[in-house]
Amino acid sequence: MRKFLLLVLLPMMAFAAPEYAPVEVEMEVEQVGAHSYYVQGAAGAATENKGFISNAGFVVTDEGVVVIDALGSLSLASLLRAKIAQLTDKPVVKVLMTHYHADHIYGLQVFQDEGAEVIAPRGVYEYLDSDAAINRIEERRVSLFPWVDENTRLVKPDRVIDQPFEFTLGDVRFQVEYLGSAHSDGDLTVLVEPDEVLYSGDIIFEGRVPFVGDADTGHWLKTLTSLETSGLAALVPGHGPAAMQPAESIALTRRYIAALREVMGGAVEEMADFATAFDAADWSEFENMPAYDEAHRRNAYQVYLSMEAEALAE
Repeated sequence: MRKFLLLVLLPMMAFAAPEYAPVEVEMEVEQVGAHSYYVQGAAGAATENKGFISNAGFVVTDEGVVVIDALGSLSLASLLRAKIAQLTDKPVVKVLMTHYHADHIYGLQVFQDEGAEVIAPRGVYEYLDSDAAINRIEERRVSLFPWVDENTRLVKPDRVIDQPFEFTLGDVRFQVEYLGSAHSDGDLTVLVEPDEVLYSGDIIFEGRVPFVGDADTGHWLKTLTSLETSGLAALVPGHGPAAMQPAESIALTRRYIAALREVMGGAVEEMADFATAFDAADWSEFENMPAYDEAHRRNAYQVYLSMEAEALAE
């Protein structure tokens, strides 16, 4: 894996970034394939590190750039766009959204305003039309001001997909897989064929405790179990470093989701209260992972509630 420590601006590049509130974060571009790159957010809560807590990828072809996910603010996305401009003067022509969650979408308008086509999985409007989406952006306009402000808008996709599709840009072929509702209301993955690099979004969290939220953990677990990893050179997750041994990374996320469902499912079946079941469980495999303190108990409670709902629906 090659790493590039890049300056924010180089005068010989044609791209001129619009002016957004400057954001001082370390954003290092890492190359994981001949055409494939990503930047890695820090582990932590959503408003830590000035909101730079998720990953975004980009793929450079001789006919333009494809971006995968757009980070959590206009300022972060503008910084990412400047990093891309240091590698190529080609325009960003497509943005593939692995899912619609706040830490991945608030930078979208930087690329849409450039003219890029935004492609997202079915389920995006379940999020965009929800009270949760409106409440979240209002909260972030306070907690992440000035990087998220009144000029930040919720960007609707230009194209919504509900089945796998392929496309070629330049000499690079992309396979996009629609996963349905797993981590979010709609998820997809992007395989860059010649590089054998998979961008997984948040169905994989590398080396840290996942954020479960209101995910369908049953479907998420099935997706992880069926995910094909043979032949991959690298897997770029939604959070954490790229995995050069993708099968191990997928297995860790799968074990975590399975453990939550086993413990909380057992508690629901036995009609035990959440706190008793949580405190009695052995979480030692995961307790030293980043984001454990911030996310784990909340994850377990969300799974407890969702499995109660599953039981009532039977």
